[in-house]
Amino acid sequence: MFNNTKDRTIVHFDLDTFFVSVERLANSKLIGLPVIIGGTSDRGVVASCSYEARKFGVKSAMPMKLARRLCNEAIVVHGDMDLYSKYSRLVTDIIAERAPIYEKASIDEHYLDISGMDRFFGNLKWTQELRQRIINESGLPISFGLSVNKTVAKIATGEAKPNGELQIPFEEIKPFLSPLSIKKIPMIGLQTFQLLRSMGVSNIETLSRIPPEMLEQLLGKNGLLIWKKANGIDNSPVQSYSEQKSMSSEHTFEQDSTDIKKMSAIFIGMIERLAFQLRKQQKLSGLISIKIRYSNFDTHSLQQRIPYTALDHVLIKAASELFEKLYQRRLLIRLIGVKFGQLIQGQQQLNLFDNVPERIDLYQAMDKIRLRFGKDSIFRAVNARTPKEKE
Repeated sequence: MFNNTKDRTIVHFDLDTFFVSVERLANSKLIGLPVIIGGTSDRGVVASCSYEARKFGVKSAMPMKLARRLCNEAIVVHGDMDLYSKYSRLVTDIIAERAPIYEKASIDEHYLDISGMDRFFGNLKWTQELRQRIINESGLPISFGLSVNKTVAKIATGEAKPNGELQIPFEEIKPFLSPLSIKKIPMIGLQTFQLLRSMGVSNIETLSRIPPEMLEQLLGKNGLLIWKKANGIDNSPVQSYSEQKSMSSEHTFEQDSTDIKKMSAIFIGMIERLAFQLRKQQKLSGLISIKIRYSNFDTHSLQQRIPYTALDHVLIKAASELFEKLYQRRLLIRLIGVKFGQLIQGQQQLNLFDNVPERIDLYQAMDKIRLRFGKDSIFRAVNARTPKEKE
């Protein structure tokens, strides 16, 4: 019924306490001290923290007020997504130069498929050399796990931290996974963990012995996936990362126009809807492109790298600046378009650095309304149009 392949070689790279490590590059005085990254007000949230802070019980997504109480000697640093994006891209560029297939899973994680390379290099030695190159060129600590699939490689990385490496051959998967907590399995969140613990399931070995049909009945379709992961089975491929991975929207005017006010409203509406799709899919964009097609069908575009984000106000500002640079000919416009590229998985981090909690609450409230009543159920006033205009 189920299969697993021992012929693949998958590497999972994870930058250790990434935001903290970048801040320490910028300020060496932070090395060895408990550091918390996030919104600096009491109503802020912890985006990341150093191992020194974790010893006090501080963890990501914790309210900053509680984190300060747990570790009153911690140094709180307001996040800089622009800087983190820069270092993320640097590491990606190093990996892209060497790896045959790689997937950028998030701002600080990559999967590599190096299957078959052991005919020319030792897979472990090759990965060790790549890790050392990343450390030398970026200055950042990074860990890796190497095994036959993505799940085991990711769990191995977690066990290798901080700043370590771990290889789990096919025949050692079961002995490696068995004693570990079920919390180590990707996909098991707090609710699922508590449910399984209430059933007396605490380690992966116990979980792996539960009949898959029972887990599927208990947890739905995710139950079967969790059972497979507990048994070290994961046939999911490394999705080749491409700068072309994107989502876009275009609007063709019924009559060619130079009405900038009207264009701006439509433009903002397109960005709002795309940004909502980003957040809904838990993705971030690192590249924005603007397109203009004139009445004579001449088409021009301009793009710019941006800090990884999924927030409307950041994307609208960047897109508007690009549009102003691009629209210089003052000719009638037939079509406008916007595209978000360099998409990666990841919850929006920028909001965790925001000292305006009301803005975070606003985004969450707006997304809830859209999920319930449709993507066009709420929008900025500038994008309000009559039924005739919408037609």
